[in-house]
Amino acid sequence: MNISIILGHPRPGSFNHAIAQTAFETLQEDGHNVAFHDLYQEGFDPVMTAEEEQGALPPTDPLVVQHCDEIVAAHGVIIIHPNWFFQPPAMVKGWVDRVLRTGIAYGYQDGKIVGLLKASSGLVFNTANTPAEPEQGLGNPLDTLWRQCILEPAGLDRTERHLFSPVLSSSPEQRRQWLSDVRVLVRDQFAQDAAWSGLIPQPANWYKG
Repeated sequence: MNISIILGHPRPGSFNHAIAQTAFETLQEDGHNVAFHDLYQEGFDPVMTAEEEQGALPPTDPLVVQHCDEIVAAHGVIIIHPNWFFQPPAMVKGWVDRVLRTGIAYGYQDGKIVGLLKASSGLVFNTANTPAEPEQGLGNPLDTLWRQCILEPAGLDRTERHLFSPVLSSSPEQRRQWLSDVRVLVRDQFAQDAAWSGLIPQPANWYKG
């Protein structure tokens, strides 16, 4: 399968980077083709141009074109970023604006949004330095954003989001356990997708639920 990993954290060596590295290694071990992008490291420009916003011209930025080509070819998507004021960093929002755009991720038919991506599922990993309760009290805004507002309207059948928190006060043992959880979640998510899509053989006793 073709899996796109999008990392949006400005500091090298962050726990977000550790999550991304773990996901990348797990997918490679399982034989998937991985397109990995560290948005800050590669200098992705999050600012949409007036021409792009109007739809008058397709993107001309080579990096944006590359991202668009890869997301169209992806069978699965992994998004990794910190929770900043219950929102993604501006860099990640700019990536959504410029890549998950009309004609790439979605279109319109009879006045309704139609998802265009072939990807069947996505994983979103977030980190925070506060307990999960405040986010839950606000109705899990990042879950709503990624699942209901972005990825599912783009055509993904299912999106799972996982929050690791609080990172700042976590122990090395806790962070190691979280990375072990990432490995299991990534492996399970895309092994199921590959089997359901016929990209890998299904054992005789395969249970689809």
